[in-house]
Amino acid sequence: MCSAITRRAGACIWVCALLAASPVHASNVTAVPRAGGIASTALCADAYVLAVAGPGRISALSWQAAQPVSAAPDWARDLPAAWSDAERLYTLAPDLTVFDPGGGGRTARLMERAELDTFELAWSDDFDGVRANLLALGDRLGEAGRAEAAIADLDARLDALAARTERRGMRPRVLYLSASGGSAGAGTYIDAAIAAAGGINVMARDGISGWTRSDPETFLTVETDIVLTSFFTDGFRSTFNHGVHHAAYRHLLEDAARVDIPAGDWPCAGPRLIDAAERIADALDAWAGTP
Repeated sequence: MCSAITRRAGACIWVCALLAASPVHASNVTAVPRAGGIASTALCADAYVLAVAGPGRISALSWQAAQPVSAAPDWARDLPAAWSDAERLYTLAPDLTVFDPGGGGRTARLMERAELDTFELAWSDDFDGVRANLLALGDRLGEAGRAEAAIADLDARLDALAARTERRGMRPRVLYLSASGGSAGAGTYIDAAIAAAGGINVMARDGISGWTRSDPETFLTVETDIVLTSFFTDGFRSTFNHGVHHAAYRHLLEDAARVDIPAGDWPCAGPRLIDAAERIADALDAWAGTP
């Protein structure tokens, strides 16, 4: 207990000295003693770390891991919380800190000066990107076998979805409605999940790419068989959640079959994106009457 307090106090003193120092002096900092383990700083990173590292290796998950938006198992929700803040990460002093795509920035540079290793996931919008991130993180952690096993499982489940699509014999129209009232077109991981499940993303079909903002007029005329929602009940509350509150979206939620995908399945294009695709496929089977 005393050693832990001493380490934390030392880390705080070190951080204060760094923040007060000039850039010249800041480049000559003393290494922070490592406490060990792997720390993840965001939901997306959590999903990858949990996929390739066992409980004994993970020392901290993101501050969101204990929230409804996370799919972390019960044992992981009690781990110390991490976020992309140098002072917090110096205190945790892990062997490796994993950032989500674009999440490292200045914090990662400061950690590297303190000889604390970091890894940043690559941006991804599809299953190929999921495979690449799994392989890269698995290699960095010396867990190539676990990463390859996760990819083999992913590929087997994608093959099973393709077989279900063939048996279904039809491709229902699917629309994603975000809690903010936006949607997702081509080139998004939402589109990748819908396609893998065997549906037609109506936004991509209509030539829309990327993520769209709230536009009630667009949704007044859109026709779809199934509406996908997410983050409606397990996301963060916001005054901008038009999809939850705005009357213009009500007909979509009432007239079409609705499937709510748990937020933890797709905070990004991560290892659990296949879980979201399977939930969508279940909805397509139910709509089509496929046993």
